[in-house]
Amino acid sequence: MRTGIFTVCAIRRWLTPLVSMLMLAGTAHAVPRVPASDDMVVETLPAVTGWSSEQRHLRRELVQRPGDPATAIEAATTYLNLAREQGDARYAGYAMGALQAWEGKPAADTPPAVLVMRATIAQFLHDFDGAEATLKTALARQPNDPQGWITLATILRVRGRYNESDAACRALGRVAPVLYGVACLAENAGLRGRHDEARDTLQELLANPALAGAAQAGTRQWLLTSVAEVEELAGRSAQADAAYRKAVAEQSSGYLLLAYSDYLQRVGRHAEIPSLLAREARSDAVLLRLAIAGAAARDKGAKAEADELRQRFEASALRPGTTALHAREEAMFALDVQNDPKRALELARLNVKLQREPIDLLVFARAAAAANDSAARGEVKALMQQIGLKDARVDAIP
Repeated sequence: MRTGIFTVCAIRRWLTPLVSMLMLAGTAHAVPRVPASDDMVVETLPAVTGWSSEQRHLRRELVQRPGDPATAIEAATTYLNLAREQGDARYAGYAMGALQAWEGKPAADTPPAVLVMRATIAQFLHDFDGAEATLKTALARQPNDPQGWITLATILRVRGRYNESDAACRALGRVAPVLYGVACLAENAGLRGRHDEARDTLQELLANPALAGAAQAGTRQWLLTSVAEVEELAGRSAQADAAYRKAVAEQSSGYLLLAYSDYLQRVGRHAEIPSLLAREARSDAVLLRLAIAGAAARDKGAKAEADELRQRFEASALRPGTTALHAREEAMFALDVQNDPKRALELARLNVKLQREPIDLLVFARAAAAANDSAARGEVKALMQQIGLKDARVDAIP
């Protein structure tokens, strides 16, 4: 029920507890270079303020051994995490650049783990078709890879293909600790409207003594966030709030704070959002929530966030083919900050062609209602019926 944790956020939420938009300019079709000696500089990686000594060491290792899969994947993961945390797609390009040694090589000559990493980056960039195809190729060669299965399950879920996602969840359950397969299926059950079943399953997982202790705080936070989302789908606002607060108390994460911010916005608690996001990097997603909260509170001081975000969207629009990547966020901005429901509806309709998480259908429904477009309301209902999504929040929209 998120995009993004074996990847941003649904895959990102899965990857942390389970294991852990652009190509680099000029590298999209480059031939891998083999250094003539250890002193030869293969690539100068970007400086990143605040990187730990371990991360700087990793950068040096990648320069010295660009064809080592473990080093390349670790470097790509580090860059992709930066892309998610800072909302800067350039780091996704750096992540893909870390895998340059296999660029242009046939899949049969590329390590399956590298293929999974490549698919994870593609998912972040919303290339769901490419990510899915790459994952299936990797899993055909290495069917016991849990990261591959949860990434595939999440991509299928994001696209509203719940039955296929179930199959990937079951495959995950065969190769990973039982917890992950069970939670994966529970999330899909919640999306289908089996809210009590999903919530009870997740609560049972949380009650497992094996999840006690500080080392398991991230797993508890992930499960509690899933509980909160199920409660929202069921229309149980108070229970959702309680689960979100417990999740925040366990361990903070960018995805969780954004999800809780969206909840606070929906229930009219706008004033709590700035302090909740105060320590987060000023990514597009964070700026969007701050701008929406400021608009709802009619806070003139929040105009700076709105202006900055508008400028970012305008700059992004200059690059061909990028509108769909940000359609959800731009639809929310048009609807809740610019008060332009017609534009919001146009963007929301574009967005659901690409991804169909609950938030995508909810934004579509809200835009249709704000635009007083009965045909668009019918589109929302038909699409929800088609994919099998049940969401009390959409049902409550007049």
